Amino acid sequence: MELFAAIDLRHGAAVRLSQGDYEREQDYGDPVALADRFIDDGARWLHVVDLDAARSGAPTHQEVVESIVARAARTGVSVELGGGIRRAEQVELLLALGVRRVVLGTALLEDPGMARGVAEEHPGAVAAGLDYRARDDGTLEPATRGWTRGSGRTLEETLALLAGAPFGAVVVTSIERDGMLSGPDLAGLRATLDMTELPVVASGGVGSRSDLALLAQLRSSRHFRALAGVVVGRALVDGRLDVKEALAACRPFA
Repeated sequence: MELFAAIDLRHGAAVRLSQGDYEREQDYGDPVALADRFIDDGARWLHVVDLDAARSGAPTHQEVVESIVARAARTGVSVELGGGIRRAEQVELLLALGVRRVVLGTALLEDPGMARGVAEEHPGAVAAGLDYRARDDGTLEPATRGWTRGSGRTLEETLALLAGAPFGAVVVTSIERDGMLSGPDLAGLRATLDMTELPVVASGGVGSRSDLALLAQLRSSRHFRALAGVVVGRALVDGRLDVKEALAACRPFA
């Protein structure tokens, strides 16, 4: 299971939200310095999200992204980038810049044909970002526009739209657990593994080494598949985990 060290961008700073709420934000300062810290500590992947762009659809942190990608490239670290990417030409520009994998969220839900098209044009270099909340009946529903709107589709229906397309991964985030350090949604992640054959990257709720160990051991009840990776943000920036011990916890059987 691969570790993705998360950097969320808003108003030029590295921040963390609680449960996707833009009014519940913690500021962690210079995002480029945070990227340097993660890289120096041994991270092999950075997961960068432009939160402002996720709501507006207009990229707002181009210089920051370029600096992070350049630093990562010099050390052989890969960058996965999402937030507000809704046109095929944006994907092309980011891949040309050196981003290893581009995450489509709102675009995937609002224009699945475009999303499949760029995935087919760049096999493995495009990921589906599905950030979900549980409805009253327990059904999981992906959100759009920076987590501000429901999509009207279930997670299972959305994953069916991706079948057969060469997406590099599905990054699934439990909004209710994101930034809360309360543990990941194991049931939702196991269900996701059952619903799709694509690699699944978990996000939301990781607060400890034991959370990572549980995720590393998680298997689909249907296919016995494991998670491909996990995004960790607040636990790293708050110092509850460092990159080295997080990497070790992601490989408990190594």
